[in-house]
Amino acid sequence: MKVTIERGTLLKALSHVQSVVERRNTIPILSNVLMRAEGGTLALTATDLDIEIIEKVPADADQAGAITAPAVTLFDIVKKLPDGTQVALDSGGGNGRLKVVAGKSSFELAVLPDQDFPSLAQEEGGDSFTLPTADLRRLIDKTRFAMSQEETRYYLNGIYFHASTDDGPALRAVATDGHRLARLDTDLPAGADSIPGVIVPRKAVLELRRLLDDAGDEITVSVSNAKIRFSFDDIVLTSKLIDGTFPDYERVIPSGNDKIMTVENADFRRAVDRVSTVSADKTRSVKLALGEDHLQLLVNNPETGSATEDLSVDYKGEAIDIGFNAKYILDIADQVDGETAVFHFADAASPTLVQDQDDPRAVYVLMPLRV
Repeated sequence: MKVTIERGTLLKALSHVQSVVERRNTIPILSNVLMRAEGGTLALTATDLDIEIIEKVPADADQAGAITAPAVTLFDIVKKLPDGTQVALDSGGGNGRLKVVAGKSSFELAVLPDQDFPSLAQEEGGDSFTLPTADLRRLIDKTRFAMSQEETRYYLNGIYFHASTDDGPALRAVATDGHRLARLDTDLPAGADSIPGVIVPRKAVLELRRLLDDAGDEITVSVSNAKIRFSFDDIVLTSKLIDGTFPDYERVIPSGNDKIMTVENADFRRAVDRVSTVSADKTRSVKLALGEDHLQLLVNNPETGSATEDLSVDYKGEAIDIGFNAKYILDIADQVDGETAVFHFADAASPTLVQDQDDPRAVYVLMPLRV
C-alpha cells in the first residue's frame, strides 16, 4: 500500500476510529487500525469485537493495498504534524513496517497483516430506516445520563430503542439504572414501525454520540437480530446489541401522582447545587420540604454541616417532605430546556415524575431516598 493524504483529513478520521480501540487487550491486532487504499479513497477500520467503525476519506493511492498499524500511535504522530502537510503512508518496503513521512519527519511503525483483522459483519435481513441526525442526537442526549454502569444488571447498560404507539407513533428511547429513568419520544421514521426493541450498549451510544457532532442531516439505521448499524456521510458504525430483556419500564412510571409542583428550573438547579455542597459524598441526599407555594431545600451532614435554601414555587397540595440524591436531581434538571420544570409527587416513598413544561414528549422518573 502506498498512499498520500492531507494531514487534517487523516487526523479527523483517526480521531473517530481510534477511540474504539481498547488500550489493554490480549489480542494484539485489536490495537491496530486497518487501512485499505483503493482508487481515490482510504478506508480506516477499528474494532474491539463489539463495535466496529469504518470511515472512508479521499486520498491519492499510488498503490492499492491494505495494512494494519497501531491506531493510537499513528493518531499521536499525525496529531503532532504541522497543519496542511501531506502525509505519505507506505507499507511496500518489505521490512514489515509502515513508513509515515510528512515534510522532514519520518516514522516506521510495526504492522500486522490485514487478513488477520476481524470483521463485524452485519447479518442479512432486518429493518432499515432513516431519521434526522438532530432527532437521534436528542434521543441520546436526553436519556444517556440514566444508563446503568453496574455489570450485574448488564441489560441496563445502554439505551433501549423501540417503536411506540402509546401517544401516537413514535421512536422511543429509554434508559434507567433503577434509581432514575429517562424516556423520550421523537417522530417515528418511515420504515421503523416494525423494528424490534433493541438495547444499544453504553460504549456504542457514547461513540455514536461523538460521531454525530460531525454528521450530516440524516442517519440510516439498520437493525438485525444481534447488531445495529448507523451509516452517515462516509462513516459506518456497527455494534452488537445487548442480549437481554429490558424491564417493563412503564410499570415504574407513575400515572396517579396528584401533588404537582411547578418551579423555575434554573433557580431550582442552582439552589440544589448550592445546598448539596455539604451533603455526604455517598448518598448526596437533599430533602425537599414542600408547602403551599413554598419549597425549602435541606441538607444535614453530621460531618460537614448543614444547609437550607428557600424557593418560591407553584404548589397547592398538602405538605410533603421527600428526599432525593442531589446528583440525580441535577442530571434531570440539565435535560430541561424550557424555563419551567413540573414535579408530580405521590408521597415520600413513591417514585416522582418530572417533566419539562415545554416538552411533553420527555418524561423522567426519580426514586426517593429515605431522609
